[in-house]
Parts: sequence; C-alpha cells; structure tokens
Amino acid sequence: MSARTTGVTVRVPAKVNVQLAVGAARPDGFHDLANVFLAVSLFDEVTATPADTLTVTCEGPDADQVPLDRTNLAARAARILAARHGIEPAVHLHIAKNIPVAGGMAGGSADGAAALLACDTLWGLDTPRAELLDICAELGSDVPFSLVGGAALGTGRGELLTPVDAGAFHWVFAVADGGLSTPAVFREFDRLTADVVVPAPEASPALLAALASGDAEALGAALGNDLQTAALSLRPQLARTLAAGVEGGALAALVSGSGPTTAFLVADQESAEKVAAALEASGTCRATRVASSPAPGATVLPS
Repeated sequence: MSARTTGVTVRVPAKVNVQLAVGAARPDGFHDLANVFLAVSLFDEVTATPADTLTVTCEGPDADQVPLDRTNLAARAARILAARHGIEPAVHLHIAKNIPVAGGMAGGSADGAAALLACDTLWGLDTPRAELLDICAELGSDVPFSLVGGAALGTGRGELLTPVDAGAFHWVFAVADGGLSTPAVFREFDRLTADVVVPAPEASPALLAALASGDAEALGAALGNDLQTAALSLRPQLARTLAAGVEGGALAALVSGSGPTTAFLVADQESAEKVAAALEASGTCRATRVASSPAPGATVLPS
C-alpha cells in the first residue's frame, strides 16, 4: 500500500451499553467490566489530509466543546501510529461531529478509532488489525469497540472484545444539557458502593439471548447499567427524562454508559418517532436522536 495525496474519510458509530456491569476498583484505578456494547447509527466522520504538521478542526453540534489540542483522542491516535512507524504525524484531522459530546456514547473514542484508521490508510502503512486494536486499547477502554462496531462483550476494563450476535433494534437517545465526566461517575460509583461487596461483573445470559434473537421486549427487560445510580446521583434531573420516555411509549430506558445521554429501546421506527416527540414535548432534554442497531465499526468511505 502506498501513501495517498488526497484525503481519507472514515465514518465511525456511537455506542450504547445494553449491559454495563461494574466490578470494584482495581489497584490501577480502573474497574473490571462486563460491558455489552452495541453500535448504533449515529456517526462521526474524521477526514485525514496531508499537512505540514498535526492539526485538528471540528464542526457540528457542540463542536465548541471538543478540545483541539494534544488531548484530543484523534490527535493522540495520529501521534501514536506515527511513532510506531517512525514517521512524523504530518496530518490535518477534521472531525464532522454528530455523536453527542461527553454524553456516554463514546464520541471521543469513536474519533480516536476513526483517526487511527484514516491515518493508517492515508500514510499507506497497512498496519495489522491486531496492532490497530492494541493502539486503540492504549487510547482508551471504549476505543477498540469503536473500531470493530457491531455488537461485542468487553471485559477487562472494556478493551478485551468478544463478538456477540445481535438482531435489529430501534433506539431513541435524549441529549442532555452539558456533559458528565466518566471519571467523576466512576468516583461516585466507588463512593456509593464503599460499604458493600461489589460482585465480579458478568454478562447476563438472558440479555445475550435477547440480543441475539432480536426480541426487543426481552432485551428491554434485561437492560442494565451499574453506573446509572451514580449518574443519577450527579444529575438527578435525568430521572425525569427516563420517566418521560417510558411514559411516551419506550419499552425500556437507561442511562447510556456514564451519561448524561439517556437511551430508550423502542419496538420499531414508528414508535421511535412517537417517543422522540414525547421526549421533546416533555422539556426534559435538549434534543433527541433516532437510531438503529447494530451498526458497522470504523469504515473508510469511498473517495
């Protein structure tokens, strides 16, 4: 493979955790997880073009909240990939942002995975998939799944992936005002569980069976997020959003990951539109997004 002289655009999905089982804090500060990821059809696009030096720009909803310095995961991905191959990270990365920022849907992780694949393609490196996944894990716990997409069980701190079967499902996501810091939510989880024995996290057999069968009602009954109580402790008003979606016809509701985006499982596309309208009318969220799952992982778009 040879380096390209024109830009490379990669499309990458958001995720919802249909189960997020959290263990006690480890000595390294992370938590063991049983994290059932499902990629959904809300996408960011990252375009990598040749440049004299590494720069990042961003457009789209809440783009002003995206850091454009060295802390940006897309920039970090470019630097790590370049260092492994002994080249300079001479690239301009442009992020077309559609995934909610700091919303518990892995938007930053998605951009890191997309930038990694875009730079690998732009520079003609042909890095083995296993090495790309290793770099993803170095970038963050959710980044490997953003590269892979579909549906998977994440163990360890979420970075060790096992693909799982998933039928088609429909979702509504309610976007909250402001974000929630994932480390802050985990700290609140630790505070709330300080006096109890936290069991080792395990994936729910009932949830995995419902996911594979495409049975929305069974999946709704099995959804779970051990971080939800912590997120609601930090953002009590999210309880009103969850209630509004269920009252509007959702089969089930939960906080997406560490929040504050809330996710509503619905029966079909028509139900999704009704639930989205009910949420917007309730005044309990800033915006809604309708999506389906599963969605493909990071994908190079035709040039």
